[in-house]
Amino acid sequence: MNHFSYRDGIFHAEGVDLAKLAAEVGTPFYCYSTATLERHYRIFAAAVPKDTLIAFSVKANGNLAVLKTLQKLGAGADVVSGGELKKALAAGIAADKIVFSGVGKTKAELIAALEAGIYQFNVESEPELLALDKVAAELGKRAPVAFRINPDVDAKTHAKISTGLAETKFGIPAGRVRAAYAAAAKLKHIEIVGIDVHIGSQITDLEPFAAAFARIVELARMLRADGHTISRIDLGGGLGVPYRTDNLPPPDPAAYGALAAKLTKGMGARLIMEPGRLIAANAGILVSRVIYSKRGEKRNFLIVDAGMNDLVRPALYDAFHDIVSVREPSPDEPRERYDVVGPVCESSDIFAADRDLPQLAAGDLVAILTAGAYGAVMSSAYNARPPAPEVLVKGGEWAVVRPRMDDDAYLATERIPGWLR
Repeated sequence: MNHFSYRDGIFHAEGVDLAKLAAEVGTPFYCYSTATLERHYRIFAAAVPKDTLIAFSVKANGNLAVLKTLQKLGAGADVVSGGELKKALAAGIAADKIVFSGVGKTKAELIAALEAGIYQFNVESEPELLALDKVAAELGKRAPVAFRINPDVDAKTHAKISTGLAETKFGIPAGRVRAAYAAAAKLKHIEIVGIDVHIGSQITDLEPFAAAFARIVELARMLRADGHTISRIDLGGGLGVPYRTDNLPPPDPAAYGALAAKLTKGMGARLIMEPGRLIAANAGILVSRVIYSKRGEKRNFLIVDAGMNDLVRPALYDAFHDIVSVREPSPDEPRERYDVVGPVCESSDIFAADRDLPQLAAGDLVAILTAGAYGAVMSSAYNARPPAPEVLVKGGEWAVVRPRMDDDAYLATERIPGWLR
């Protein structure tokens, strides 16, 4: 469920008329619903064991206002860069609720995280472990560590967002777990605290989770038998969301939470979970205006002012997003089949192919749904098109939470060297 719906013939974000908002802000723009963010977080929190650290995956949506909204509900953060760490802290998320994942942590990032006093490093390789120990020694600190284990489990999701198979770059192979923990135990500035697994994103079946969780619990018991302290089990994220209305929905959080509770029962370990898409995806939309309606030889094209630089998921993953007219169509209104495309100079700049929509013309507004995760955070300035701004609504109020960068401001980010002047 989300809080985007038609009221008096116009698509609204909570109590905000999106046609009026578009006139104020300009298009394209991202719009996030506070009520949806809050609802999704609360449902997830109620579904998982009581003491679970819910570390929102900042890579899904790193807007400071979104992070602050979740921080007020008690969320922690899962970060994968120094920039995301700074964002989480700036949003008021306590350092002791932050876990740092990612395969390529730099020395500067390790220093920043150690100085902040984060809850846990999810270490993904033996070389990273040695680098972390060295930095911790220089700072006179001990680093709390959980190794991310690659369980070689097929998440049954898109290949580009599957992270738990043996051939991916993520984590330590299960066959090297005992050796890795034995090596860590010998390092004076490393504190072993747990074990971590994350097998991918947009997972719509509980079976891969069951296999991964069972494997990680088995390894945790083995490591405890070896004398290691495993007081935390990080189960990662990855639970999918419904991107289209004509498919069966993914498992609900209650089933996911029950599975995690069942498989970790009796371990006496604190659970960590890292939802991102589940919280943010349906809480955001991308609003765009039609530039042209163009008839081709065999297809009709709806050319909108949002492009793949604003929302790259369809081009990158062949991802499906529902698209609706901001003006509510009547039941008997004529319809057309369109390829909904952007103005970027790439054939892959397409949001939908052969999509059934009401007849639309230049100036009409459309909303691309389920765009709150991996939308704005993956945007770019390709074709010298500064990314779309972001707006947060709460009831009948709204605020621009990332302003639009105009062309002059974008140009000001670059420099011409003196020898070219």
